[in-house]
This record gives sequence, structure tokens and C-alpha cells, in this order.
Amino acid sequence: MLNDAVKKGGVMASSNVGGLSGAFIPVSEDSGMIHAAEVGALSLDKLEAMTCVCSVGLDMIAIPGDTSAETISAIIADEAAIGMVNNKTTAVRVIPAPGTKPGDNVEFGGLLGHAPVIPVHEFGSAEFIQRGGRIPAPLHSLRN
Repeated sequence: MLNDAVKKGGVMASSNVGGLSGAFIPVSEDSGMIHAAEVGALSLDKLEAMTCVCSVGLDMIAIPGDTSAETISAIIADEAAIGMVNNKTTAVRVIPAPGTKPGDNVEFGGLLGHAPVIPVHEFGSAEFIQRGGRIPAPLHSLRN
């Protein structure tokens, strides 16, 4: 239901005010997105919701360096699932920055810019990720 509401809201908004329309915008390279992340207006949840509507993934997002491999795997799995359900390619470039915590700033240098470290949920994903498995390719033959 949430996915449907976000999609419909995005379609209505983009028809009036424009939209990302499939963009893969690196958070570290866009001053507006950097500012929004710095003041807490842009979160990992909101960036994932944008993937449902108009972007194709999470790009150049700094996360705390102590983020577990299972949590990063779960973030990637979420994005892959969004892509599978919406029949589009999605991607993830999150950067665990060693020794950082949410609110710190990471400098990547040159055109790669800088990014505030965005918090991730503290809820564990280990049990889910350790189940293993795979996300199947979409089946187009079942559609009429």
C-alpha cells in the first residue's frame, strides 16, 4: 500500500513540478541533497522511497563505519526488491566511512564531493540475511 501511494504521489507531483525521472543522483555531488541530508530532511528511508517512484537507487551515501555487513546487505536487498517489483534496474553505492557517526561529514575529493553521514536503522538484519536465498528475475510471461 505504501509503495502504491508513493508511486501515485510521485506521478502526480512530477506532472506538475518535474521529477527525477529515473535519475541516479549521487548525494555527495548535489548541493541541495547534501544540505537536505545535513539538516535531517533527507533520510535513507526517503531515498529508498524515491527509488520506488523516480530514481534508480542509492548513490554515494555515506553511512557510519560500524554499520554491519548484514545491514548493508539488507539495504542492497531492499533496493533489489524494489527493482524487481517495479521492473527496473536499481543499484546501491553506500559508503561505510570508518570512524564516523551520523552527522559527521566525509570528504571524497574532486568531483565526488562530500556527504554527511546518514544514520541507518539500529534494528538488526542478521537473521534475515543469514537465511540466504536469492531474488528471482521478473517473470514477464505471466502478464496479460
